[in-house]
Amino acid sequence: MPSDRSRDEQTARQLRSEPGTLLERVAIAVFGFDEHDRICYWGPGAETLFGYDSEAVLSNPGAVLFPGPADGGTSGAAARLAGRGRNEGYWRGRVPARHRDGTVFDCGFRVFSVSGAAGRSVVMALASRSEELDRVKTNLAFLDALFETCPIGLVMLDEELRYVHLNQALADMDGLPIEAHLGRRMGEIMVTSDDGAYLRMLRAVATEGRTVAGTLVGMRTLGHPDRDQVRSVSFFPLSQAVGTRPGLGGLMVDVTDREQAIVEATAGRRRLALLDRATAKIGTTLDVNVTAGELVAAAVPDFSDASVVELVEWTDEPEVFNPELPLVTRRIAAGTVLPPPAGELVSGLEFVTYPPGSSIHEMLRTGRPVSVPVNEEFVTRTVVHQARARLLIDSGLTGILIAPLIARGTVQGLTMFGRSAARPAFTEQDLSLAGELASRAALCLDNARLYSRVQDIALTLQRALLPTALATSPHVQVAHRYVPGSHITEVGGDWYDVISLSGGRLALVVGDVMGHGVPAAAAMGRLRITAKALARHIQEPQDLLTELDACALDAGIDLATCLYVLYDPTTGHARLASAGHPPPLVLHPDGRVETVDDVLGVPLGVGGSPFLATDIVLPDNATLALYTDGLIEARGQDIDDGLEALRAELRRTADGPLEATADRILANLLPDPPGDDTVLVLARVRRAL
Repeated sequence: MPSDRSRDEQTARQLRSEPGTLLERVAIAVFGFDEHDRICYWGPGAETLFGYDSEAVLSNPGAVLFPGPADGGTSGAAARLAGRGRNEGYWRGRVPARHRDGTVFDCGFRVFSVSGAAGRSVVMALASRSEELDRVKTNLAFLDALFETCPIGLVMLDEELRYVHLNQALADMDGLPIEAHLGRRMGEIMVTSDDGAYLRMLRAVATEGRTVAGTLVGMRTLGHPDRDQVRSVSFFPLSQAVGTRPGLGGLMVDVTDREQAIVEATAGRRRLALLDRATAKIGTTLDVNVTAGELVAAAVPDFSDASVVELVEWTDEPEVFNPELPLVTRRIAAGTVLPPPAGELVSGLEFVTYPPGSSIHEMLRTGRPVSVPVNEEFVTRTVVHQARARLLIDSGLTGILIAPLIARGTVQGLTMFGRSAARPAFTEQDLSLAGELASRAALCLDNARLYSRVQDIALTLQRALLPTALATSPHVQVAHRYVPGSHITEVGGDWYDVISLSGGRLALVVGDVMGHGVPAAAAMGRLRITAKALARHIQEPQDLLTELDACALDAGIDLATCLYVLYDPTTGHARLASAGHPPPLVLHPDGRVETVDDVLGVPLGVGGSPFLATDIVLPDNATLALYTDGLIEARGQDIDDGLEALRAELRRTADGPLEATADRILANLLPDPPGDDTVLVLARVRRAL
């Protein structure tokens, strides 16, 4: 049906008055006049309104529907109505109508012309009782006025708690336009700290028909994420209107000023929740950079708009803060949700120098967090470079909270939290929260720092004890690899050596001390050096292992494995003995892989068991593979499967370059990161002529 309103008016009216339109709320009669003003169409609603069935009126003059003579004449109401439809295209107005029982009632009409086949036209009429139209219009006008002018927030939700309709007052409370609400769930707009109790209450209204009156709820909204609000809310179920779905209606009043205690309690719960989340996130690894990043991630954006973590670059020991000297820090983590140039401000500099008298010096001197406004005084006292000062002024930050990172009496560094004008200024409670965050992070950072020192010691010791250069021979080509494990201190007791002996012979040794860290590295070094010294004086491999076992017992080394191979290029013979070590593999020139597992023996440090030796013949261009268990053992994998995978890798390139073969084996067999230390030694032999 054409409308006398513009499209914009229709949209606005429909938005305010939904759900349901006038046609959905009022009984409508639809009928039509032909070119002779006779009734040619009679809809079901017409029978209800006028009392005639279709047989009684079709093909009869339209005058039967109006008071006056039945024939109507040219001046009758039916003729005038049909004439307006033909001549004006569309007309609406009120005309008295007559029911079949003779009663006359005021009726509203809309008439318009419709062209039919063969150029014929029909005037269609829509009619409703005027009192029903007036009633619905009055109700809708009241609702429209209520939604437009009421200072209380009004909302209609569907059964899934999605916004169907709301007024401007509620949109202003939420800080979002009406259009940004429609179709979204209330949980996306309002954030509460009650573990979902508010949304569960609304679902009970929608599904169980409960009514809620005057309940106080603390919340923040998507449009005002940094403003705590308290609202008095009332909700009631909506009856199912024509063509609509069930849901609920609500009224909301902002009572934040009146209920400041609830605001403070809500803010306190939010701070505790932030602290709990931060505690779970910070310190998941023993990596300084990761720990600092976790602190920034915990603070932005829940607590601040920007954050940085900086470690102090001490020039010497002891690590004592001197407020009279400039302070140099290294920024290791940063983050912000503010637009440029805030990103460049927080992450565009690695080393930062703070002059004496800065707010950072004051904070470290007292050991307590401080909150400072970003103004000319702060920038002048704190920022050395003019370009950086301009970035800080233009960043949008209006306040900065600085907290020290102090653990075990040592100043680790500092962390800063910045807020823009869109957030409230830092409070005393925020200072306490920042201090707690910084304290926990500092302890994690100190653990990571101590771990790094232990790691450096262990790595330095291990590198010093592993061979820096292996013995060479024109008859043996060697490729060797050592890969540290990824757990604990990332170093362990795996070792290897190639020893040049008299008569052109060559000894290859691979061993593994159980355990990790400095003790394992120290034990490995003792065994490697001892084995190298014994190799020059003891001819038989089994005798060498016997002596090495005695040395392990004397040194208190509980458990270690070792494989000793003595190769003579003049004969092509290799004699070997094992102390509980994984068996060596021999890759023959024809691609066949042989496992030498005749003599496994018991590990070093056990004592009381003799060691045996076996001889094998190595043909020209045969490759001997020695390794530690880290290469074939993995969590959830059988060791035999790992050994078969190593055999398969060796078979892939029977005569390929050793260095490339070693790299491929490690890449294909080791997990990332590796779960244990791994040694691989590949030796390709040929006989002396």
